[in-house]
Amino acid sequence: MDWLINAAYYVIPFVVLLGILVFVHEFGHYIIAKLCGVKVAEFSLGFGKQLWGKKDSSGTLWKISAIPLGGYCKFLGDTDEASSNSEADSLSEEDKRYAFAFQNPYKKLAIVIGGPAFNYLFAIVIFAGIFFAFGKMDFPPVVGEVIKGSAAEKAGILPQDKILTVDGREVKTFQEFRQEIEMSTTGNVALEIMRGDKKIDLNVKLELIPLSVEANQNQKPMLGVSSLTSVEFNPVKLSFLEAVKEAGAMTWQITVVTLRGVGQMITGKRGAEELGGIVRIAEMSGDISKTSSWLDFMVFMALLSINLGLINLFPIPLLDGGHVVIYIIEIAMRKEINERAKEYVFKFGFFLLITLMLFATYNDFARLFNRWFS
Repeated sequence: MDWLINAAYYVIPFVVLLGILVFVHEFGHYIIAKLCGVKVAEFSLGFGKQLWGKKDSSGTLWKISAIPLGGYCKFLGDTDEASSNSEADSLSEEDKRYAFAFQNPYKKLAIVIGGPAFNYLFAIVIFAGIFFAFGKMDFPPVVGEVIKGSAAEKAGILPQDKILTVDGREVKTFQEFRQEIEMSTTGNVALEIMRGDKKIDLNVKLELIPLSVEANQNQKPMLGVSSLTSVEFNPVKLSFLEAVKEAGAMTWQITVVTLRGVGQMITGKRGAEELGGIVRIAEMSGDISKTSSWLDFMVFMALLSINLGLINLFPIPLLDGGHVVIYIIEIAMRKEINERAKEYVFKFGFFLLITLMLFATYNDFARLFNRWFS
């Protein structure tokens, strides 16, 4: 019975989380398509066999499919869910007015950007709602506790030290400070700290610390300090507009940090073993649902929504970003790219996506193996 309850903790939150994020993404495509006068033939949550479906007055089939690992928005005339192939030429002249394939590249560009844009908008709405309802949690980058035997203790960092910069980058909150430490790829960080009224420069060699007791081999270089314990939650009341502004700033900050991490993986400065996939999302959503509050779950959903939107904007064929590149080229050339060339590009994109998915899944199971058996 315990394993059944455990499975429910991981499966149900994961399906709910992914379902919401996929719906938001595909609804972005859907609503922009409708505004551009394009007919949507199908709107599906999941892939594979249809479990439930209902047509609306505009002819769109809304359905839930058997494999809850994504979804799609299929336009009139498309032969596949990715809109990479079309049989629009066989449509009547009247239907061609509403088919995606016959729209100008500006409309196509707006429609494909709609999905990632709605993911970003969704994250901003979540953050703004939290900030407006509970206030902005302000944790200054001040050391509360130094872990015994840690890199911080060896470097002489003391409680009440205020961190000013990490590798030359100014940090204003403890969260920013922690993110900069996590982004380090050399194993050493240059810190500028304020102790009383005196500035001190330190060069600290980070120490490998297990991320959890269950995963001794899953380690990251860390400094070994916690935030100021006397400051727990000091909410700063924000107006609605201030909350939206702060939410936008946080969304941008997360995007920048994520792009830096991806860039470090591409250049080899950061290990590709950190790349995770669908199994990792399920693991993290289950962990949060078991040990944390609904507020933490909402924040996790916002973070994933940003990542989903960002990843879909990468210039990889079959992803929204790949379509964006094609339509920008067509706008610049003032003519459509040859269909045969597009076909080869999409086949390459399919191969690349499958390769990345397999690699991420391998990382996920390797991480689970270490967690369960280390």
